[in-house]
Amino acid sequence: MTYRLGVDVGGTFTDVLLVDELSGTTWRAKTASTPSDQAVGVLNGIGKVCAEAGIALADVGQVLHGTTVATNAILEGKGATVGLVTTRGFRQVLQIARSYVPGGLAGWIIWPKPEPLAALENTVEVDERVASDGSVVRPLDEDDVRARLASLRGNGIEALAVSLINSFADPTHERRIAEIAAEVLPGVPVSLSSDVLPELREYERTVTTVANGYVQPQVKRYVETLSGKLREGGVAGELAILRSDGGLSSAEAAESSPVTMLLSGPAGGVTGAVWVAEQCGYSDLITFDMGGTSTDVALVQGLAPRIGRETKVGDLTVRASSVDVRTVGAGGGSIAHVPQLTRALRVGPQSAGAAPGPAAYGKGGTEPTVTDANVVLGYLPATLAGGEITLDVDAARTAVGTVADAMGLSVEAAAAGIVDIVNENMLGGLRLVSVQQGFDPRDFALVAFGGAGPLHANALGKLTGAWPVIVPPSPGVLCALGDATTSARSESARTVLRRFGDLTAADLAAILRELGGEAGKRLAEQGVPDADQTVAYQVDVRYHGQGFEIPVEVTDLGDDALTALATAFDAEHQRLFSFLLTTDHELVNARATVSGPRPGVAATELAAADGPPTPIDTHPIHISGATVDAHVYDRATLRAGHVVSGPAIVTEMDSTTLVLPGHDATVHPSGSLLINPVREG
Repeated sequence: MTYRLGVDVGGTFTDVLLVDELSGTTWRAKTASTPSDQAVGVLNGIGKVCAEAGIALADVGQVLHGTTVATNAILEGKGATVGLVTTRGFRQVLQIARSYVPGGLAGWIIWPKPEPLAALENTVEVDERVASDGSVVRPLDEDDVRARLASLRGNGIEALAVSLINSFADPTHERRIAEIAAEVLPGVPVSLSSDVLPELREYERTVTTVANGYVQPQVKRYVETLSGKLREGGVAGELAILRSDGGLSSAEAAESSPVTMLLSGPAGGVTGAVWVAEQCGYSDLITFDMGGTSTDVALVQGLAPRIGRETKVGDLTVRASSVDVRTVGAGGGSIAHVPQLTRALRVGPQSAGAAPGPAAYGKGGTEPTVTDANVVLGYLPATLAGGEITLDVDAARTAVGTVADAMGLSVEAAAAGIVDIVNENMLGGLRLVSVQQGFDPRDFALVAFGGAGPLHANALGKLTGAWPVIVPPSPGVLCALGDATTSARSESARTVLRRFGDLTAADLAAILRELGGEAGKRLAEQGVPDADQTVAYQVDVRYHGQGFEIPVEVTDLGDDALTALATAFDAEHQRLFSFLLTTDHELVNARATVSGPRPGVAATELAAADGPPTPIDTHPIHISGATVDAHVYDRATLRAGHVVSGPAIVTEMDSTTLVLPGHDATVHPSGSLLINPVREG
């Protein structure tokens, strides 16, 4: 078996990329997602791409999958009923949380506080206490544990989370509770905070552990169902799931720790965008992934995505490593509406999704969407996804006409307003990962992908000043490329809490190497030999007395490690807050991330152009209140060095690129389009 598959399931489409591991040759397919059972859409896509490649499903050695199952369970509130075990006195840890209300003063007036994932009536206290140094203050009362767990038996508990105070320092009590739970609550999966997040801060540790239990049954059910259907369909290869930090984990590891895959889907796109930008010679980039339901953006420096220590999904924030992706409720299926009260045009976050989809899809949708607006403006061709979807222009005009009538505008003016507003919404997301983090977007390239990204990319380049705008080949399936080109990964963490003055470089090296050994052992159990593993170290540092810390990469384990670490922390603190303190530095948490080898994919090498590009059609489009003729190009006919001058439309199987007037798209030898403003003179 010499083939592996990357699979990404979105809200509207399921993307599949097949890679020949010997030659690096790739095949791509795009099919409609099946929200009722995502596994059906995955199998449809796998069957389609294998047929195109002329191989049997049994030839596939690995299926590498980015999924939104865990994300959707949180967003839709369809996770498990979770029971929570805490130390006596900490029963309301989730209700108290951090006493933080978002949104300024108005938040105190109108903000509806989200319900905790573990209800108070399903939370029990047990008699025990461990000090922050790991010493036992009060032994675990096992009879009390049995009685408390028995009280949960009639509450329909589907998962159990155990988060005891200071268990990061000594997990013995938590592990004993897990053993007792196996007797009292047989068959109920148990998540221990000392396994999920062995770090200080009881609220973050508890909410992360509860979130793990909340999504665990649904993720386990999905992974087992997909694995079974893959075997039934003839796919003999193993299934691996993409983690939120862009690495891979085995299906078994994903089932036991699903909180690490809450951003599994978006992480694949960032990984694929990095690969594409590297081929084009750019190392600093902002990724812009616009799908049918939402838009995901992230910032990459030196070909390394920024990894955050928090994962945010809806109103939930958990402590888990993830690519720093921000999501905006703006996609091709976002619905435009005019509220009766304000009479002001709004776009999203509601989406038509895959069913019924935009009105132009002809599947019963009637509400105006961003896709319908693009059809009205002439930006989209009559067919999508290689002819799988034929667009209904009249239905799109009728849908957008409802907005036009409500605002007293022409259909074209209403469509232009919808596109302008959704572009501004996405600009807000791009500013979150750039300007708000202290970065000037003009110093970065903008990599646009997803089914709808290339259609809006040129406009976003104008709004941000990020050039060039890079549109990769087959941008609609780039997330699947990221899934197929990432590597296995495992992470170990520990709270240290020691001042630099009480720590030596040798102490730091010993702690990090021990953590690296633990993570490497787990990776070896997943089939990655020690010789193929690489390790990276990161620590959380703060000034002594601060209430927050900053993650810093550790690149030196020598005698000057602490000095280098302090310098790196000061530089990041200065960048973020514009001031420094003379207080001693303090090491809070230490982490080691071990990765396997990165699979190779053959880079595209286009033949050089021997003349100007030849358009296949001329099509009227509406831009800036006027109708102009745009040349239409088939991307498959473009060669290295070709320059497509706007206004122009470039079509391909899974996406459409719009080149605005005053801009040129140059075809890079790797196959990407590089869009830049035309320089006069």
